[in-house]
Amino acid sequence: MKEKALNKSKNPWLWIPSLYFAEGIPYVAVMTLSVIMYKRLGISNTDIALYTGWLYLPWVIKPFWSPFVDLIKTKRWWTVAMQFILAIGFAAIAFLIPASLFFRLTLAVFWIVALTSATHDIAADGFYMHGLTTHQQSLYVGIRSTFYRIATVVGQGLLVILAGIVETNTGLEPAKLEIKASAEKITSADISTKKDGETYFSFVNVEDISTLQEIKEANVKNKFVEPEEVSSSTPSANVDKSEGNFTKWVRDNFGEKNRKTSSLSDRTYVVGVRLSEQPKDNNPIALNVTFKEGDQSIRLEQNKLSTHLNFTTENWDKTAYLLFYADKNIKEETSAIFEGVSGNIPIAWLLVFVTMSIFFLVTAIYHSWALPKPESDKAVTGVTASNIMKEFVATFKSFFSKKGVIPAILFMLLYRLPEAQLVKLINPFMLDPQDVGGLGLTTGQVGFVYGTIGILGLTIGGILGGIAAARNGLKKWLWPMVCAITLPDLVYVFLSYVQSSDLLVVNLCIFIEQFGYGFGFTAYMLYLIYFSEGEHKTSHYAICTGFMALGMMLPGMMAGWLQETIGYKHFFVWAMICCIVTFVVCAFIHIDPEFGKKEIKKEKV
Repeated sequence: MKEKALNKSKNPWLWIPSLYFAEGIPYVAVMTLSVIMYKRLGISNTDIALYTGWLYLPWVIKPFWSPFVDLIKTKRWWTVAMQFILAIGFAAIAFLIPASLFFRLTLAVFWIVALTSATHDIAADGFYMHGLTTHQQSLYVGIRSTFYRIATVVGQGLLVILAGIVETNTGLEPAKLEIKASAEKITSADISTKKDGETYFSFVNVEDISTLQEIKEANVKNKFVEPEEVSSSTPSANVDKSEGNFTKWVRDNFGEKNRKTSSLSDRTYVVGVRLSEQPKDNNPIALNVTFKEGDQSIRLEQNKLSTHLNFTTENWDKTAYLLFYADKNIKEETSAIFEGVSGNIPIAWLLVFVTMSIFFLVTAIYHSWALPKPESDKAVTGVTASNIMKEFVATFKSFFSKKGVIPAILFMLLYRLPEAQLVKLINPFMLDPQDVGGLGLTTGQVGFVYGTIGILGLTIGGILGGIAAARNGLKKWLWPMVCAITLPDLVYVFLSYVQSSDLLVVNLCIFIEQFGYGFGFTAYMLYLIYFSEGEHKTSHYAICTGFMALGMMLPGMMAGWLQETIGYKHFFVWAMICCIVTFVVCAFIHIDPEFGKKEIKKEKV
């Protein structure tokens, strides 16, 4: 009686919004924030896509441990416990960011966070069914979806904007360098705005050093660049020596023919960077140098040489080096401007993850009180290893015995093939400077474009997709939804060729693509529900989501290598070619013409 009274006193509005907001945040942190953070900290696209791609694995193998969440302890216990662990995990990431081996260490913790988040998903979704009546589950299904989407807005938008604000408002005045080139000579001029009494960076002419290898060795020796940044963070640093035959074949046959590369026919020019005085309070200052504007025939070497330079109390009085190339075909005098920004990027991202850690600590404490204690949510007694194995075998046997299982699995794996590759490179594409094929947007601009405008389009598309399927069923809307999730990817082909940094153009393109994705993704989720119907419905749905995660993980892992091999333009063209696969797998699946209409009617009862 006491528990029943407690259930009645716990209004669902007290815990459903916060529970599903908390479910969305760690997924966004692992899948999106990690990509943006590593990009800003100088990690290569290849490494970002490969290693963060592995972070999908906990969601892939989630079906294998979901029975333990069902059988051991309660869903309420698992939910609160995972939130406490997430608070610890985000705090660990925050304080490992300034470490010298931050990439490896934070990746390890991200994997723990991903595992914890996947477990939290199992527990929270299970608790939702225990904590509400069937009528309430239908009534609040829109609320849980809305707050999950709000979490994605906050994660991809507001938290990225927060990092951008900290980056912009910390550090020194931006240092600016103008490189002029003509058929006869190359010159440079420091055009920075310097104020009396303030610490500043300056660019100086260099004559005692000239080759790429000398520059690399000097920057490492003086500790402007960590050794692992050369060998691990920028794997293309040794591309000429270690590039495999397959990579070379792909680059030669499918790479951008007019892509600017550092060849012997290019003229080189070395510029030094110096700090005017010792960093105050012994705090290191990081300088990131990128192309700002002008003629892209003059470019900064960024693939084989790190342009993320760290100035400390030990090396502030030494010179760091940058290497520039001027195309041999330049006939008349032209120029380009490069900018060095010294905002404290590690501190910016440290604050982001500290914020998430505090949020989950508060959320876990709050849910310890707010979550009801339904009688049905209880640990199973008499659990044995034999019982668990029997349940495993029965579940998987019935799943793989379903009619049409092979086309269904291919659909689950390949429907999102273009998106699986795009999602890993969209943010790097927006952040990369224009001289390497990107759009050159700031961290804050990316947060606004993809995290607010993009999510708005995604939400509207998803809502309209659900309404359409409710009226005529999934089968009738399948092909329009397939077109919606594939054809709008053309916006990235357009952006990569025009390289427009006009925020109006970028926002419009991202809105169109995300709207189409939201509308088209409805077909995918409804089909997973459709194929899961029958005995072991819950476990079968978990298996379907495992295939869904695998379909995102594997293509995403190779996307960075492919992009760096063939360039952004051809990479986005390749993504459009992959859309053909989406159409093919949809042609072989079977869907009941009444499915969707029946499901929606049931939800409205």
